[in-house]
Amino acid sequence: MATSITQSLRLLPGPVTLVDYDSRGTPGFDGGKKAGKQALAELADPLAGLQERLYAESRGGGGRRILLVLQGMDTSGKGGIIKHCAGLLDPQGVSLTSFRAPTKNEQRHDFLWRIERHVPEPGMVAIFDRSHYEDVLIARVRKLSSETEIDRRYDAINAFEQRLTDDGTTIVKCFLHISKQTQRERLLARLEDPTKHWKFNPDDVDERRLWPDYQRAYEVALERCSTPVAPWYVVPSDRKWYRNWAITTLLTEKLSAVDPQWPAGDFDVEEQMARVRAS
Repeated sequence: MATSITQSLRLLPGPVTLVDYDSRGTPGFDGGKKAGKQALAELADPLAGLQERLYAESRGGGGRRILLVLQGMDTSGKGGIIKHCAGLLDPQGVSLTSFRAPTKNEQRHDFLWRIERHVPEPGMVAIFDRSHYEDVLIARVRKLSSETEIDRRYDAINAFEQRLTDDGTTIVKCFLHISKQTQRERLLARLEDPTKHWKFNPDDVDERRLWPDYQRAYEVALERCSTPVAPWYVVPSDRKWYRNWAITTLLTEKLSAVDPQWPAGDFDVEEQMARVRAS
């Protein structure tokens, strides 16, 4: 029996050391770039069909929903996933939130306050471009909060995600794993192409100098917050085509496991057919 992408990418239990994970690997896929792009295209209809069923189920009173969390270093491909994966979904059933630095108003509240305002409604697929994990990543590296507060946040995140799953949310947390060399190449590519200058942020170079600190911050967050109800998936992301295929496949597998059902009509079908024919 073939191993599912869910099994292939799920974070291994125990202490996390990111160098043990190959950022150029292609677990679960034997072909190359051309085959990967074709495989991605072939997922469009199955994924769209499952999403439609999820949305329809909610119209009949169902409460299930999906939350896709995308975390990774700059240039790891969050935007590419939104384009190539979320682009296969019906926009009316998708909500997208990009979490940047908190506003002054958001800073007056607990760190999860702004996150809770964007959790998915029944029938929806919500995508977080960055997420509540920023508050244990950047905050840890940049020492924006005390060690005691950051330690509290790991437990708060686990409790928050448990509440979401208890309420019918399937959480799909993806760490987009790239190498420092790949990030360098992608930053240079943005500078070499005037049409990509808008993507470049000089602050990214400053953050790059803190690469070891960020890697350690991710290791701790992955280890502390990969739970049975909301595990982390480590997605090799040096190869863009594989990253896009892997996350789209993972989302398809998760929706298949949810197995949303078409709601039954609350009317007499034969009677309504007769009415339509007579109209």
